[in-house]
Amino acid sequence: MAVPRIRDRSQDSHKGDYGRVLVIGGSVGMGGSVAMAGKACLRSGAGLVTIATPRDCLSVVAGFEPSYMTRPLDCDVHGRVHEKSLEMVDDLLQTADCVALGPGLGRGPAVDRFVVQLYRNVEAPMVVDADALNALSAHSERMSEPPGARILTPHAGELKRLIPDLLPTREAQLKQATEFASKMGCTMIFKGHHTMVTDGCHEIFNTTGNPGMATGGVGDVLTGVVAGLVGQGYSCWDAAVLGTHLHGLAGDLAAEKYGTASLIASDLLDYLPAAFLSHMGEST
Repeated sequence: MAVPRIRDRSQDSHKGDYGRVLVIGGSVGMGGSVAMAGKACLRSGAGLVTIATPRDCLSVVAGFEPSYMTRPLDCDVHGRVHEKSLEMVDDLLQTADCVALGPGLGRGPAVDRFVVQLYRNVEAPMVVDADALNALSAHSERMSEPPGARILTPHAGELKRLIPDLLPTREAQLKQATEFASKMGCTMIFKGHHTMVTDGCHEIFNTTGNPGMATGGVGDVLTGVVAGLVGQGYSCWDAAVLGTHLHGLAGDLAAEKYGTASLIASDLLDYLPAAFLSHMGEST
């Protein structure tokens, strides 16, 4: 099963042709997570990106990259999003071609309720990562039959929370991940050595990436890449497969310069353009 090619762009196209992506995440102390996800969306070709984040960390997120927009959300005393912020993102949800949910949200009952409401009610395709996965783990019975397409991006620890009886071997976990994706009607990117993408019926294993990518924030970049592709109209399957490949390729290119010990997540943002160019060359 081949990695999808990157689509050509029309000479007379404009930003509205390449999707509006809404990234929801961040909390005090973890603003970098959602900021990197937002920038990764842009680096992956999204036309317009808006980050909705708690107002207490808005300045940090806004200062990371001037090319995306920001929207402040109400937050609790710990700087985490409050569920009453659902009304504050309603207008953004109406126009979003894709929603990325989770990077840096933090944990708490109000966060959990906020995440569950979005997962259960938003019709736009959604990429779900990090603390949003943790929030859903306590409400897995409400994950089936969402109103729109869903891409989940767990590592083994997050999958363990979604599947409490997760077995210890990678081989067994891959099977359980496929069964879970089938049951929940979602696409899953099960991160790890040779990351697997599955929709419950098909599986493909990614061959890019390296041990240097085992560092904080790398998953947030992946969320942004995949969401950026979905926002442009790629199917969830194609976005997951292509996004995972490009994300790992950016990591490989960064490792060639910095080595695996010194690699950090923001290095992937710098090398995403080269990864796109490299894959476009391979596909011609």
